[in-house]
Amino acid sequence: MELLGKTNIDFIGKRNIAFAISVVISILGIIGIIQIGRGVANMGIDFSGGTAMQLKFAKPVPIAEARAALHGHGITKADLQEITEGNKLLIKIDKNVSVSLGKAADAVQDAFKKSFPDNAFVVESSTEIGPSIGDKLRKDTLIAVAISLLAIIAYIAWRFDFKFGIGATLATLHDILAMFAVFFVMNREINLLFITAVLTIAGYSLTDTVVIFDRIRENLHKNLKGSMYEIFNQSINETLSRTIITSLTVFLASASLFFFGGEVIHDFSFALLVGVVAGTYSSVFVASPIVVLLENRALAKQGAAKA
Repeated sequence: MELLGKTNIDFIGKRNIAFAISVVISILGIIGIIQIGRGVANMGIDFSGGTAMQLKFAKPVPIAEARAALHGHGITKADLQEITEGNKLLIKIDKNVSVSLGKAADAVQDAFKKSFPDNAFVVESSTEIGPSIGDKLRKDTLIAVAISLLAIIAYIAWRFDFKFGIGATLATLHDILAMFAVFFVMNREINLLFITAVLTIAGYSLTDTVVIFDRIRENLHKNLKGSMYEIFNQSINETLSRTIITSLTVFLASASLFFFGGEVIHDFSFALLVGVVAGTYSSVFVASPIVVLLENRALAKQGAAKA
C-alpha cells in the first residue's frame, strides 16, 4: 500500500537540524535518567517504595472527599485516581508518610470506614514495596536498558555492518532518552509500566530502522548510480509509506488505550504514544544520517591513506 506514492525528500540534507533537536531531547533525557538514578524524580512506588491499593465502593466517592478523609487521618502524601467504571478508587501512598509501611493499608481502610460508614467497600488489590526493593528495581531497570542497547548493536553489526549497528543503537537510545525527557519535563510518574513501554518502543524502533536498513543494503547491492548520500535518501523515500502506515497503526492503537483504556494504563499508553513518534522520527532522521556520516568518514580516511 502506497500512502504517499513516489517521494523525493532530502532527509539526509536535513540532518543538522535533526541532530540539533535530538541533542536537546537527549540532554533532557540524560538529566531525567540521572535524577531517576538518584531517586529524586517522580518515582512510582515500584521504585521508591510505598503502598498501592485499589478499592471498590458501593457508591461513588468524589476524589476531594476521599482525599479529605485520608488527610483527616494523617495520610497527607497520597495519590488518588478515580476509576469511574465500578466506583473504584486507586490509592498510592508514598513511603515517606507518617504511617509505617506495613500499616498503611490498614490506615486507609480505617479512614474510609470512619468517613463513609454508609458506603461499603472491598479491597480489590493491595501491594506494599519496601525501599530496599525499590532501590534494587531502579538499578536493575537501568542495567536492563543498557544490556538491551548492547544486544541491539551486536545484532545489527552482525546482520549488516558495524556502522549500521552504531546508527541503530544511537537511534534507539535517542528514543529511550526522548521518553525519559518527556516524562521528566511533565513530571509524570516513573514506574514499571513506563519501563515496559520503554523496552517495547526500543524493539519497535529497531524493527522500523531495520526495514529502512534492509532497503539501503538492497540498493547498495544493486550498485545504483549515485553517491552514498543519494542512495540513502532514495531508500528512505522508498520505505516512507510503509514507515508512516506502520507508525500510524501503532499510534492509533496506543491512542485507543490512552483514551479508553482506563487510568491504570494511562501513563503506559502515553509513553507508547511518545515512543512511536520518537521512533518514527529517529528511524528517518537519526539512524540513516549517522551511518552516512560514518561511511563518508571511512571513505575520507581511505582516500587520505591512498594519497
